[in-house]
Amino acid sequence: MAMKAQIRTDSQGNITVHMNGGLDYENSLPLRNELQELSENNPASTITLDMNALDFVGSSGIGIFVETLQILNRNKAQIKLSNVKTEFLKVFKLYQFDAFKLMENEFDNDETENLNQKFGNRKNTFQN
Repeated sequence: MAMKAQIRTDSQGNITVHMNGGLDYENSLPLRNELQELSENNPASTITLDMNALDFVGSSGIGIFVETLQILNRNKAQIKLSNVKTEFLKVFKLYQFDAFKLMENEFDNDETENLNQKFGNRKNTFQN
């Protein structure tokens, strides 16, 4: 299965790689090379891997992908994962890789965080 990746840079120089299709052995090595080149050429940028449109990850592909993320982290690259599907998180666990450390916190501005304190602690919220 083929994988396509679109690379976008925002106004602050941060890079987002939108991954689309499937990640298997054939395209995981070229992805590794591209990510290493991106991190070397943009050392101050945060590279976010958007996995929303990733439909398939082969067992050999995920192994190389996890290894790539570990190499980049050792080299002090700023890598984040975004829109990681639950089934991929389960596969990451098989490789003893904690993807949560790299996941972009998409709920930083969550206005519902304190709703329990605001509404949940009331004893009666309606009349019987």
